[in-house]
Amino acid sequence: MFIKVNNWLVVVVITMICITHQARSQDPERRSLTLTDVWKQAEVYNKQLQMQYLRVESLEERTKAAKDERLPEVKANGLYARVSNLAIYEDGLFKAPTQFPVVHEYYSVGGDAYLNLYNGGKTSREIKARQTEAELAKEQQKLTASEIRYKAAALYLDVYRGRMYEKVLNQYIRDREKELEEIRQLFKNGVVLKSDVLRAELNLSKQRMSLLEIRNGIKIANQRLNIMIGQPDSVDNQLAMDTLVVDAHADRSYEDFVADAYHHSFEFKISEKETQLSELRLKDVKSNILPKVGLYAEYGYTYPQIQFYPYAISLYGLGQAGVKASMPLSALYQNKHKKAEAKINLERQEIEHADIQDQVREAVRTAYLRYTEALTRIQVANDNITQAKENFRIVNNTYFNQLSLLTDLLDAETQLLQARFDLTTAAVTARLRYYQLLKATGNL
Repeated sequence: MFIKVNNWLVVVVITMICITHQARSQDPERRSLTLTDVWKQAEVYNKQLQMQYLRVESLEERTKAAKDERLPEVKANGLYARVSNLAIYEDGLFKAPTQFPVVHEYYSVGGDAYLNLYNGGKTSREIKARQTEAELAKEQQKLTASEIRYKAAALYLDVYRGRMYEKVLNQYIRDREKELEEIRQLFKNGVVLKSDVLRAELNLSKQRMSLLEIRNGIKIANQRLNIMIGQPDSVDNQLAMDTLVVDAHADRSYEDFVADAYHHSFEFKISEKETQLSELRLKDVKSNILPKVGLYAEYGYTYPQIQFYPYAISLYGLGQAGVKASMPLSALYQNKHKKAEAKINLERQEIEHADIQDQVREAVRTAYLRYTEALTRIQVANDNITQAKENFRIVNNTYFNQLSLLTDLLDAETQLLQARFDLTTAAVTARLRYYQLLKATGNL
């Protein structure tokens, strides 16, 4: 009986733990987020990206419509009319005419088809142009997504930096509160002056105010992040602590990143597609002077038969099939300036493409140097913390042994606090520079 009761209690406890865990996981006010989660939500919520998706779908349908132009054109037609008597003015227009009776009903039904055989390659180029436009839209969509990821990463890291500042400053305030009690005890024993107590209290008050500013900054950054990913303002995002794992990429040179950018940069691909479109437009204009050839067929029924002699008051059917060919002779002189304009536009686009190439190379160079600079800054910040800790240890010992002033101790504490802030800033900056480098190379 005792064993059964214990088993029942175990089941109840486990059930309560599961319910509590589920309730916590479903709490809308607290949410654990990784940067990957933020990117996914930002892409789903962002209106600009949604419009880009729809634009890509629209251009894909336009490409299919261009391919449909290769199919034959088929039309059906019909006509019904009431015909008046035929007035014959034998004595002139101002004399009464003789009314010649005719069949008053007239109708015809029929259909025709046309299959294009050759039109200067316009259909093939139209399909290629629509495909290129769809590919261009996809690259623009990827560029928009990359920019959204970069903005989301900046907001995410802003929240992360604030929380790390808060953590460092909380520990600093706890240490200073203990230190203040020690200074007050020294003052009671007559070892230090009242001014030391007041200065320590003033320093602690300033840091508490700084903590309030940091917490408000976290709330502002957290709200911006929530807006970015479509969450309520009240959601307090808890971020993954492994966010700032930075890859050094020591084995990759600037030239490697530039070569990567020429293959993956969205701006470079967009410019490339726009140049291809200009080339297709020039070829299309040049083809305006080429002949058009196609097969055609038509068949119809008409009542009455009044097209050929002798006429017949009866239904008749007539069809024909053959080859149609046309040559736009006027295009020989009307197409000159259109072709010149298309050539100029192509030259302009080629220059713009070269300019984009320079811009991509410049962006990669800037991002690469800033990233390596940020990695160096992390090392410097670590060294500064080591030195600031040692300096604080020495000054702390000398002050409580009455060998230095409180101002020296406060300076040492401030330097250590700033060194820890600098390390957090350097780590966040390095990660953001890394994403900037990925964005410049088209890999974000």
